[in-house]
Amino acid sequence: MAGINITGIGWVTAVGMGCGRDYETFAMPWGPLPDINPSDMFKKPYPNFRRMDEYSRLGLTAIAFALIDAGLSEWTRERNIGIIASTVYGCLGTDVDYYKTVIPDRGSNASPALFSYTLANSYLGEAAIRFGLTGTNYVITEQHPPGLAGLQTALDHIIRGDVEKILSGISDVGCPEVFGEPSKVPPGAVFLMLEKSPAREISSYGKLCLDPKGRVIYNGSEIYDFTTLVQKCLAGARYA
Repeated sequence: MAGINITGIGWVTAVGMGCGRDYETFAMPWGPLPDINPSDMFKKPYPNFRRMDEYSRLGLTAIAFALIDAGLSEWTRERNIGIIASTVYGCLGTDVDYYKTVIPDRGSNASPALFSYTLANSYLGEAAIRFGLTGTNYVITEQHPPGLAGLQTALDHIIRGDVEKILSGISDVGCPEVFGEPSKVPPGAVFLMLEKSPAREISSYGKLCLDPKGRVIYNGSEIYDFTTLVQKCLAGARYA
């Protein structure tokens, strides 16, 4: 089949956050993440945003920016748009924080607020509700940093005809300190809006496909990690 269009990019990293069309470069370095103001992404008040754990706020923000960048953040009817995300640590930090409230006093003071976010896909549900997305959504846990397993799966969903639009990305806040080991990945999140055939006037950052061996191909070249893919998308847009 013809390549699948990348129509939107959104991210939160240690050096900033926003939409692909507002930037010429992208980086995902190690460092503290910026404070997220929900009014930057959501036109309507979103009081629950501040109650989410850091991992959920991070992923939801990157999804919101990707939809804004693709011109798909506004809606009146639900859309068959899916979300497939990759992560190394997921909500492990929140799980640790939750069990710190469970262990004392035999669980009598277990935090219901933390419990709500002890699933790695909680923020996908938040995104689906906030943006009217009814497509399949789930999180893939990867042992290694490249983050392409979710992207490969998302592309496969479009190729098989399950959806014509799908969000795919990566999101991590790092390894909890209790494990006493360095994080395998820098903190941050980045999502792409993938579309088979955009029905509106919007430029594409390029096209993705899977070769017969399941490798991700961007504009004819193999891609080995998510960060490089985004960098190539912005470079291509800059010189288009």
